[in-house]
Amino acid sequence: MKLQIRLLGSVELCVDGQSVTPGAAKRRAVLAGLALEANRPVSLSRLAAMVWPDVPPASAAANLRSHAAALRRVLADRLVARPNAYELRLSPDELDVTEFHRLAGEGRALLATANPASAVGTLTAALAQWRGVSGDGLPRGTALDNRWASLDEQRLQVFEELAEARLAAGEHGHLLPELRGHLAAHPLRERAWTQLMLALYRCGDVPAALTVYRDARTTLDEQLGIEPGEELAALHRAMLDRAPELAYTPPTAPVTTTTAPVASLPDAAGVAPPPSRFVGGAGWVVPRELPAGVATFVGRGRQTDEITTALRAPTPATVVVTGGFGSGKTALAVRAAHAVAADFPDGQVYVDLNTRTPAAPGEVLARVLRAIGVHPAEVPVSTDERAGWYRSLVAGRRLLLVVDGVTRAAQVRPLLPAGPGPGLVVVAQRRLGSLDGVRRVTLRPLAAADARELLGTLAGPERLRVDPAATGELVRLCAGSVLALRVAGTRLAARPGMSVGALVGQLADGRERLDLLDYEDLSVRGSLTTAVAAVRTDDEMAGRILALLGAAPDALRQPERVARQLGISAARLDRALDDLADAHLLQPHSNEPGRHRLPALVREYAAELAAEPRSAAGASTGRRVGPLVA
Repeated sequence: MKLQIRLLGSVELCVDGQSVTPGAAKRRAVLAGLALEANRPVSLSRLAAMVWPDVPPASAAANLRSHAAALRRVLADRLVARPNAYELRLSPDELDVTEFHRLAGEGRALLATANPASAVGTLTAALAQWRGVSGDGLPRGTALDNRWASLDEQRLQVFEELAEARLAAGEHGHLLPELRGHLAAHPLRERAWTQLMLALYRCGDVPAALTVYRDARTTLDEQLGIEPGEELAALHRAMLDRAPELAYTPPTAPVTTTTAPVASLPDAAGVAPPPSRFVGGAGWVVPRELPAGVATFVGRGRQTDEITTALRAPTPATVVVTGGFGSGKTALAVRAAHAVAADFPDGQVYVDLNTRTPAAPGEVLARVLRAIGVHPAEVPVSTDERAGWYRSLVAGRRLLLVVDGVTRAAQVRPLLPAGPGPGLVVVAQRRLGSLDGVRRVTLRPLAAADARELLGTLAGPERLRVDPAATGELVRLCAGSVLALRVAGTRLAARPGMSVGALVGQLADGRERLDLLDYEDLSVRGSLTTAVAAVRTDDEMAGRILALLGAAPDALRQPERVARQLGISAARLDRALDDLADAHLLQPHSNEPGRHRLPALVREYAAELAAEPRSAAGASTGRRVGPLVA
């Protein structure tokens, strides 16, 4: 089944190319909320807040289940029932919001290159995803309002980025009516005032450009009581001075990098590609893609030192950061990368592979090649050629790559440094044992003292001092998971009147624990879902075993009976258990050598899998995974 869900305008649903009417406004809101949180469980309470503008009625849960049942008749197994939650499974290209973000990101990257005019086509395609106001026709005053407002703001930003690209392409005359219309609807957009001034100036109408500045100043003063920002004021001064840099300069001819002789190799069809468009005579785009670090980072000092020491070594450095779900792998990798950024003056590239479908090695290579300046149209077709281009381009350069969400070694093997210069940090839940010559940094559960410090940083240390016993219990319930601690601390911070003991009382019910450890975009269940899905992709049996252990946590005391129930050999069971242990979803039992146990929180998630009428792990085989009978 191929879906297409459109939210950038009125809500539309297409199934296998045929338009389907989703239903009334509240049912469309359910569909929209699930699509915006695609591939993550959405609790009934969060769905209710997305559907009803005020306090949801007493019948909200029943109504939501009715809407979900109606949607499932259309969406089939794409809509998955979870305990007190639903999850809509989508590929990235099946939602216009995701496609808009992808195109906007690619266009923004092109806009930052030496040839910003090359972004025109991509940014135009991004805006083409829009058909009207986002979420048009849905109930307003709900929890989705902020999402719609954010999307509408992003649309304005992309329009202005496209205007910047068109100015670089010399389209100043054609831009005038569009910029005037944009400002008529959004008169407080200073960037657009700047662009209109520059377009008029380049058309030779200097008096009109100066008049626009006065109009902008008047508008900002009347509506906000402020003066124009520095960018707008600086442009006005430059126009008064007739600064030569304001004149339009056509893009220079593309420059072929001297460090990439393979750029002239033919592609798979035997046709030589055009020269690569790199920055200036140096032949290199310097990416600065590292995301912002976590401000409330605590602990992990030894691991941070291990990574930075390995990256600063004169020999090629590859570090694999591994650990259980929610252990803070990404935060650690980003923190260490920022610490050594000055040692990598040729740039830092950040690639996030945290999607339900594992990215192929060729996709990862293409993403990195675009980041370092290869035009998208010039990326070779075959994975081997992409790897060759990459190795030639980065040879001897101090370039740092951080690849997050890796699920298998093949995704990053072509990126391993072949000589001195580049550094590579891989973030993976698995050890990726087949990668040779790498430094592995494994994160264990956060120590109790560090866990208390993190909670105190988020919720305030005085909240914890009031009830140290409850604080200790909260640390225990979060089981050393940085993600769980962040959610718990954020919940306390959001509710100053809540005591630590009250939150502990809510979390003590294991059936509700994963619902409570979900706050906005922080979700323990979502992280576990991604981790388990990655294991299932390679070993379906591992998912079935996890569901079985959720129903009978002590089942592995009798591995022979487990193997018989699953209809597999003891050796096959051992391989599946090894896969789960490698992904940190099972832990060695401290008191019983050779035995495994489910870590805390994983146990609650496994119990949810076991509670489903048919486990997701066993659905593909048609076999039920029931509990072991003692």
